[in-house]
Amino acid sequence: MTIPTMKSGARKATPRQAPATNKPHDVLIVGAGFAGLGAALRLQQEGVGDLVILERADDVGGTWRDNSYPGAACDIPSNLYSFSFAPNPDWSRSFAGSREILDYVHHLADHYNLRQLVRFGRDVSHLRYDDKTGLWTAVTQTGETFQARSVVMAQGPLSNASFPDIPGLDEFKGHKIHSARWDHDYDFNRKRVAVIGTGASGVQIVPELVKKVDKLTVFQRTPGWVMPRPDFATPQWNKLLFRRVPKAQESVRRALYLAHESMALGIIWNSPLTGLLERVSEAHLNHQVKDAWMRRQLKPDFRIGCKRVLMSSDYYPALQRDNCRLITWPIARLCENGIRTAEGIEHQFDCIVFATGFDVNNNGTPFKVTGSKGRDLDTDWKRGAQAYKSINVAGYPNLFITFGPNSGPGHNSALVYMESQIEYLVKAVKMMTSEGIKSLDVRKDVQRRHNHDIQKRLAKTNWNSGCKSWYLTEDGFNATMFPGFASQYARQMEGFDPGDYRVVRVAGRPQ
Repeated sequence: MTIPTMKSGARKATPRQAPATNKPHDVLIVGAGFAGLGAALRLQQEGVGDLVILERADDVGGTWRDNSYPGAACDIPSNLYSFSFAPNPDWSRSFAGSREILDYVHHLADHYNLRQLVRFGRDVSHLRYDDKTGLWTAVTQTGETFQARSVVMAQGPLSNASFPDIPGLDEFKGHKIHSARWDHDYDFNRKRVAVIGTGASGVQIVPELVKKVDKLTVFQRTPGWVMPRPDFATPQWNKLLFRRVPKAQESVRRALYLAHESMALGIIWNSPLTGLLERVSEAHLNHQVKDAWMRRQLKPDFRIGCKRVLMSSDYYPALQRDNCRLITWPIARLCENGIRTAEGIEHQFDCIVFATGFDVNNNGTPFKVTGSKGRDLDTDWKRGAQAYKSINVAGYPNLFITFGPNSGPGHNSALVYMESQIEYLVKAVKMMTSEGIKSLDVRKDVQRRHNHDIQKRLAKTNWNSGCKSWYLTEDGFNATMFPGFASQYARQMEGFDPGDYRVVRVAGRPQ
């Protein structure tokens, strides 16, 4: 099925609230981003209609609503960064910008009437399970409560952001902006601006800011592997073809999927393809940066794939603009007028932009979750988050997590993994509603065997090869990435085996 033609820059529709009710819902979903809306859509299509979505903001969109910084875009091709069950034939570019992706999310919500399920302005502070009733209760920051038999935690791993813990952060008297909370009212013209961070958001922000500011200084802690980004406008005939022949778009999507799958051989594991990818990245660097000293500063000293691979064709040229400077000295502290680096030099700025990423909960939870017999998920995950097939955790019946532990992709579209998770939880919820199941709790031994296998496989990957990244906890535990192909993850999620769970029916008869 195809969504309507999407017009870039379309204004959001006025949110419609789900009606208040004291009756427990079949499913409660936390978050109205890609995962939450996708889960709601598929549950409705499969006959599960008693749903409510709690969203802390005043609109749908998740990370693409929050990340509106200049240059924000996806580094996965547009035709692959969308749901297969709701294709968009009208992507304007091969790599869509954040506004166009947000338009796509808006159209999903509007076309499938999902806004009526959403309770906006509800920031969940606590989820707690009642063993006697088999119900979850969600408590919001304002004290409202919502009950449901099942809960889908779809708030996403990249939903919370804060300024990094740098000495003197509060001493700086200039303007501070975090990339995930962009200040669109600030005038960058004729300003001295610093950008801290050269990860995925940093390499997108720098090329845009350098066009506006008087002086831009980029503070780099660790250089990343940068691959060229083949972004181009989609011709009109291409859109027309996809509209009239949906199979053509399916074929393109399949080709993109397989191409990205092949990248796993070089990014996830150390193989001859790893060296080839590194040489492509080095050639990209050598072609775009002529100064030998700058090339040395920008060349990584770790294996490609150990950290997130960056995609950009305009970052290196931006660094070489006359009004841009790259600094690789460590930051010692922020001070009243700017940033002091380790060699003792104080650099003065009007504004500091923090492109420092998100608070990824790979050893904790974004809000309090209390499971069976008073279990606390934050405590259980203190040494590293673990789950069964990334989606269920023993001791937390009827709780489903999208993008849970060890479901992160390093080479393919996140939405490919997300669809597999959604289909899995739909099967489980359908079984619960049709068979009168009170609780569905994954067995501890099943979860333990699954995670032992995951960690054993992760030990052989590039992610665990020695560099420091947000994939790992402070003590080096990888609670984030899936050690395999996207097709392997999909096969893992295809089969829902009730034997892996402790099943308790409404009447109380365990199985």
